[in-house]
Amino acid sequence: MPATLLSAIGEPRDVAAIDIGSNSVRLVLYRLEGRAIWTVFNEKVLAGLGRDLATTGKLSVEGSAQALVALKRFAAVVEGVRPAHTFIAATAAVREAEDGQAFCDQVAAETGLRIRILSGEEEARYAALGVLAGIPAAHGVAADLGGSSLELIRVEDGALGRGVTLPLGPFAMGAQEGLTPGKLRDAIATRLKPAADYRADTLYAVGGAWRTLAQIHMDMGAYPLHVVHQYEMTAQEARDTARLIARQSKSSLEKWPGLSKKRAETLPHAALVLEGLIEHLGLKRVVISAWGVREGLLYEALDAETAATDPLLAGCTALGARQGISPSLPSALKGWIAPLVDALPVAFDKGRDAVLADAACRLADLGARLHPDHRVELAFDQVLRAPVPGQTHAERAFLAVAVNARYGGSSGTPERSTVERLLSEEQRRAGRALGLAIRLACDLSGRAPQLLANARARIQDGALVITAADGYADVLLGEQTRRRGKALAEILGLKLDLRNGAAAG
Repeated sequence: MPATLLSAIGEPRDVAAIDIGSNSVRLVLYRLEGRAIWTVFNEKVLAGLGRDLATTGKLSVEGSAQALVALKRFAAVVEGVRPAHTFIAATAAVREAEDGQAFCDQVAAETGLRIRILSGEEEARYAALGVLAGIPAAHGVAADLGGSSLELIRVEDGALGRGVTLPLGPFAMGAQEGLTPGKLRDAIATRLKPAADYRADTLYAVGGAWRTLAQIHMDMGAYPLHVVHQYEMTAQEARDTARLIARQSKSSLEKWPGLSKKRAETLPHAALVLEGLIEHLGLKRVVISAWGVREGLLYEALDAETAATDPLLAGCTALGARQGISPSLPSALKGWIAPLVDALPVAFDKGRDAVLADAACRLADLGARLHPDHRVELAFDQVLRAPVPGQTHAERAFLAVAVNARYGGSSGTPERSTVERLLSEEQRRAGRALGLAIRLACDLSGRAPQLLANARARIQDGALVITAADGYADVLLGEQTRRRGKALAEILGLKLDLRNGAAAG
């Protein structure tokens, strides 16, 4: 693969990834804008390639036929799209089946797709790279549960530890079919013994079955934000949900809204594996990662400079830039409001608050091309639910509150109950103050960085002091600035003091 394949330099490009797993075969098309990665097409077929592996040692005949049909379609889509690069990888079922290589040869002959069979160590590594690509601050153990295997690997400070593959997928335990949940739980515990070295506080869970489990937990708790990436459960919450699912019959699970029959077959097993991991690894919380092996392959292909970029900042830059924002405005805003950000209530911690302030500045023109009568709610919703990784759900809400205030929305926001569930009162106040600071800077300058450079804001002696350079007071310190400054001063409990350059001392 060329080193410059996925460089930040140049125009946005399309990349395709085909993942041939033990249960599903999937094609995802991505649009890359530097480090910002957007999923623009996603199609899967639950072929069940590894369904018969435990009993026959071979791929499922029916599953192979379904997978081949799907791969012929995927090859046609890729041919039509002509992406910059296509990653094609197969995991445990193809790796372990006696006829795995023969299947790959048939696919190559009939579709032209050349499949890379990942080793267990590689599968664990790419799953963990996918976690880090979407959650750079991940610190704990990444776990990827597929149809045939479970991969575990430690992630810490952006680095990866040694990976291990365990035969814990539902298809790998075919001989255990018909066991009671208690007996199956014991069998899983036996196979989990090699995981003793992976104790951690946090598990980053990868895989469709665990995403489904998280969605069930969301539904049961009437959780208002249906974004599965970086959805968090305490270990107790995850254990209780897993036990509830494990007790359900296949027919009762099939009645769950949105749950397919094939997913219903494997979900109880996935729940028991998660329960076993919670107990054996001493976990305190479970974080769902929507990114895994496919994104890990893509992330590895990024040039070093691009890969090191914060995905939250990259995503916010890409969203903001679509509105025709001045490329220099976000950095000008960031510098201008810096003295004010230091005085805001701490929302998360000082370091993280600074990153979020930077992200909010990159979203300052998000609503520029939206209808003014609906700008507040549309911009708020886009920030809250945008497929931008690298942020917790609370941080999503914080940025949405800031953008709401930037566009003059009320303190209630378009979704008061959602915001109140995700943020404390102090966090809500800090987010609103941040948005009002950005609104002040944008409206004072007309969003022109060169005009903004002729004014500054600071907090001094219980007042929000806004000073215009000599000759710019009439231009910058008018009624618009007074209104915006007063709104920010009030939320901070300050007086407003407007000064021209001559009176600045």
